[in-house]
Amino acid sequence: MTQGTALPSRRRLIAAAAVGASAATFPRALWAQGAAQPRVVVVGGGFGGATAARFLKRSDPRLDVTLVEPNPIFTSCPFSNEVIAGLRDIKAQYFGYDRVASDGITIVHQTATGVDAGARTVTLGNGSSLRYDRLVLSPGIDLRFDALPGYNEAAAELMPHAWKAGAQTVLLRRQLEAMEDGGTVVMALPALPYRCPPAPYERASLIAYYLKTKKPRSKIIVLDAKDTFSKQRLFENAWKELYPNLEWISLSSGGNPTAVDAAAKTIMSDFDAYKADVANVIPPQKAGRIAELAGVADRTGWCPVDPVTFEALLVPGIHVVGDAAIAGAVPKSAFSANAAAKICAAAVAKLVRGEPPPQPKFVNTCYSVVAPDYGFSIAGVYQPVNGQWLEVEGAGGISPINAPAAFRQEEAKLANGWFNTITAEIFG
Repeated sequence: MTQGTALPSRRRLIAAAAVGASAATFPRALWAQGAAQPRVVVVGGGFGGATAARFLKRSDPRLDVTLVEPNPIFTSCPFSNEVIAGLRDIKAQYFGYDRVASDGITIVHQTATGVDAGARTVTLGNGSSLRYDRLVLSPGIDLRFDALPGYNEAAAELMPHAWKAGAQTVLLRRQLEAMEDGGTVVMALPALPYRCPPAPYERASLIAYYLKTKKPRSKIIVLDAKDTFSKQRLFENAWKELYPNLEWISLSSGGNPTAVDAAAKTIMSDFDAYKADVANVIPPQKAGRIAELAGVADRTGWCPVDPVTFEALLVPGIHVVGDAAIAGAVPKSAFSANAAAKICAAAVAKLVRGEPPPQPKFVNTCYSVVAPDYGFSIAGVYQPVNGQWLEVEGAGGISPINAPAAFRQEEAKLANGWFNTITAEIFG
């Protein structure tokens, strides 16, 4: 790909794939007049769940769709790294459910506390229950506080993870603001899989930007349980160009985090101990708790699914979308959660009518912003092959390594445009 045509070509390719998938996967309703309304319950109101609820209703308005979400306001993880770096207000991450409800979807602000797959019911925190014909789970992630010695919920108040956007995001932001110039920020990153693989490196970049512009005598050290990561060359080139105050220590160089001492604000690795003025610890993760209670999570803590319908392989009648699902080569991202939810909604609309679901394709685009005027992206197209999602060879693309500044500025603008577009589609 040439620098002048790479980005527009990739956008056209993705748009064409998305339009094709949409046309193929959202048929008109075929129910007879007066037929009973199948009930679909969706648990989780994020990028996956809210999308699933809206597209279920759009695929057939006669579906009885209920969205179960304990919080009346959704706080977006995408772009929360900019909140940490002082480039964005946390309120810009808030989205309500009024427009979702206006589609004729019943919103229940309760926590789902159990699933009886035999009786096809979901139990709620207030003791009531909802019956379903099909259940869609989009519970996001839970943090594995048992996976890194010394790190638990109490430790997170001293060494925030900020991996669930909201109070933790603001806490990390305030700690950076309070740190004296000349201080050291230490990040601890887990091994895969986890929510949004490139996001920790975007966060490290934006913290480095904040330090460079506000506290230039400070530095950031990134301790990583991996040797390689998504868009690595692009990140490393950006760090070399922009952030001499950022040091990345890989697994093979002794960067693997092995324990923390929250009181001492110290992170231990295979070879050393790192004292932090501000520490950001991102622990290993698993599917949200309701997935385990429903029996759809396997020993890995994640939920294997059929790639055509996103129906759980362990429990029939339950579908899983978003970060909680194991979906082959598809990364855990907001874009993929949104796309998977549309595919799942189309499949469920067919299945409740006793019809075969369509064969889908899956598109994912991931932007990373490392400075306000510096962004890059990677895109992939996926299709089901032998029971799993595989990337279509040659169908995706990645930003050029040696792109000019204007190209990086355009990608940063596109990242903002993507966020505004996807949140408007889901919540607007």
